[in-house]
Amino acid sequence: MTSKNKNDHIEPEKENTSAPEEVEQASVTDAASTDKESKVEESVASPTPPKAESAPEFEEKQGKRGVKLGTVAIILSLLFGGGLTFHMQQKDAQYQAQISALQAQLQQTQSSVKQDLETTQKAAVAKATEITHKAETVLAQQQKSIESLQLAIADVKGRRPNDWLLAEADYLVKLAGRKLFLEHDAFSATKLMESADQRIAALNDPTLVPLRKAMAKDITKLKTVPLVDREGLVLRLTALQQQVDQLPLANALLPEAEQVEQRKVSEDIYDWQDNLMTSLKEFSENFITFRTRDGNVIPLLSPQQHFYLKENIKAKIETAIKAVYVEQQEIYTTALSTADKWSSTFFNQDSNSVIEFNKTLESLSKQTIQVEYPVKLETQTVLADVIRDRLRREVTTLTSEEK
Repeated sequence: MTSKNKNDHIEPEKENTSAPEEVEQASVTDAASTDKESKVEESVASPTPPKAESAPEFEEKQGKRGVKLGTVAIILSLLFGGGLTFHMQQKDAQYQAQISALQAQLQQTQSSVKQDLETTQKAAVAKATEITHKAETVLAQQQKSIESLQLAIADVKGRRPNDWLLAEADYLVKLAGRKLFLEHDAFSATKLMESADQRIAALNDPTLVPLRKAMAKDITKLKTVPLVDREGLVLRLTALQQQVDQLPLANALLPEAEQVEQRKVSEDIYDWQDNLMTSLKEFSENFITFRTRDGNVIPLLSPQQHFYLKENIKAKIETAIKAVYVEQQEIYTTALSTADKWSSTFFNQDSNSVIEFNKTLESLSKQTIQVEYPVKLETQTVLADVIRDRLRREVTTLTSEEK
């Protein structure tokens, strides 16, 4: 009996432990099953066997309690897992946002670093290029200085007394070129070229004959250049300008009267009527004279217009003075012609001062102030070649002596 009851109590326990719902229960279900097994073992070990009628009720109650505890455990585990999943999703989204911000910041930093690097490279290249150019320029200047010093040393060592005359001739020729091209002073340029020719002639060197030929050509060209007395022209124009205020103005300009034929008394007695009218007319002209003129009368100028007229004539003469210095023939002639026209129109032509003023303006307007000068002096090139050849020969001689 005891073994049978024992087996009967054990078989429901095996069925309960093999059920799939109890396998999935949490720690609460395991604790309940552990209590149940301990009670079964106590019942088996007890000397007094339990009653056969109360065992099924106890087992049914224990099974219902286990199901309820398993359900609660499942619900708790689902709630805990869902909350944990939601929390993990929020954390993941936050981490993703931080990662995106860090990536954007990293890209921006990389681009700025790259741009700064390119700028620094360009600045470094530009600075290196500038330093290279400066170094090349300094080296070129030093090389030129060395060459010029070598030439100067060679000139001093191998100089002959007559070479000073050649140097003076070179200076005079250069000065003549400046006088001609900068100041348009052909007379001074001619005198300077003649002085340079005298220096070359004093050398008495047959190798300088081509140089003297070039100088003779330049002197001939300079002598053919017409001389313009600019100072004299300017002084005469200035005197005319100062005379404008003293010139008398003309009165009202009337048209010219018609020519009236003077009739004479004839000796024919049959013309007694005509002779009588002629005599009466000549007698009446001693008292009243009538003359008719056809045309427009030009009125007198107002005092303000008189002032403007004289100032405009002075301005035209001033323009002519400026044209003399810059050798502008057309402007010079136009200005004086306009001043002469205004003077002939508005000044009193019966005044001797006005007549002389107009004559002077007319004569000065015909003066030639523009001159064609030579484009260059051939002597400068030839003389520079001669001096360069002599210095080269002296440098070569000194170099061979040093070796």
